[in-house]
Amino acid sequence: MMWKEKYRVGVDLIDDQHIELFSRLSKFIQVVQNEFNWDEKIEEVKETMVFMQEYVVIHFNDEEEYMEKIEYPKLKQHKQIHKDFKDSINDYVVIFQEEGYTEEKIQELCAKLMTWLIMHVGKMDQQIGEYVKLKEGQA
Repeated sequence: MMWKEKYRVGVDLIDDQHIELFSRLSKFIQVVQNEFNWDEKIEEVKETMVFMQEYVVIHFNDEEEYMEKIEYPKLKQHKQIHKDFKDSINDYVVIFQEEGYTEEKIQELCAKLMTWLIMHVGKMDQQIGEYVKLKEGQA
C-alpha cells in the first residue's frame, strides 16, 4: 500500500477517505502491472473509473466543506485543482469509450492517478492540516 502516516492531515474524515483512495489505487496499480488476463485488467480499469468518478466527488465535497468551515484561505485554488482532477478522470472515460482500452492508455492513467494522489495528498492537503494547527495554536 502506498499510504504513509506522514500523509495524515489530522482530520479523521479526510484521512480515512485518503486511506481508502490509496488503498483502491494500490489495488488498481497491482492489477494493471501484474494481471496477465486482459479481461480482468479491463474490468479493474472500469471499476476504478467508476470508483474514482463517484468516490472522488464525495471526498472532494467533504474536503471542500471542511475547508469552508475552517475558512481555509486557499479554498478557491484547492477547488480548482479538484475540478481539474475530476475533468481529467472524465477525459479518460471519454478516451476509453472512443478509443477502447489500450495498454498504453491504461498505464498512462495509472501513472497519472498515482502521481496526482501522492502530490495532492502529500503536499496540497498537508497545507490544510498545517493551517488548522496554526489556527488552533492562536486560539
